[in-house]
Amino acid sequence: MPRDNIVLQCTECKSRNYVTTKNKKTTPERLEFRKFCRRCRLHRAHRETK
Repeated sequence: MPRDNIVLQCTECKSRNYVTTKNKKTTPERLEFRKFCRRCRLHRAHRETK
């Protein structure tokens, strides 16, 4: 199964807010999205954690 669950972490406050899936064969690099952080109460960059 090539799709794996990943956790997205806010780059500012380091809180782990979102869980999503990605295909590791087609996108081996880390994902980064601009999502709403509930702790910062702003839209911030969220990056995939290890």
